[in-house]
Amino acid sequence: MSVRYPWASVLPERLVRGLATMGPVGYWGKAPGTNGSVIGVLWYTVFFHNLGFFGQVILGLVSVVLAVVICDEAEVRMQKHDPGEIILDEVVAIPFVFMGLADTMARTGYAWIYLLVGFALFRLFDIAKPLGISKLQQFPGGKGVVYDDIAAGIASALLMKCGLWAGVALGWITL
Repeated sequence: MSVRYPWASVLPERLVRGLATMGPVGYWGKAPGTNGSVIGVLWYTVFFHNLGFFGQVILGLVSVVLAVVICDEAEVRMQKHDPGEIILDEVVAIPFVFMGLADTMARTGYAWIYLLVGFALFRLFDIAKPLGISKLQQFPGGKGVVYDDIAAGIASALLMKCGLWAGVALGWITL
């Protein structure tokens, strides 16, 4: 493994590992990706939810770029390919599940249901990696670590939107 972002190699070890693993959280339990997804829901709730769609997209893209660099550098330092304890990829991917849904969540008054369903869908897509999502792990370094999670987030978002539209069409959901 070689460093693909030379400026990242000067970052302190504690910072790189701490961000990549979200401190000790990446080492907790047998499902670190689930832990990262919980932090991702908090990340969305605190920093994304009150932004407009354009702001969410910009913050999401900046987060992805930084996550790719940090995950890449963490892989190099840990000398492992996509280790499970790296959970920054789940954290930055979760907001993509809910992009464009903040107004709907606020109008219906059931934001917690959207967050719970989005979380569950994301975990399903992240674990099963259907629809070619698994092929994205073949990208080198941090790109391979992060891109499959972003795809899982987008697939979850599309399924949530389709479910929402179906619920409205069937009269189960009123917006």
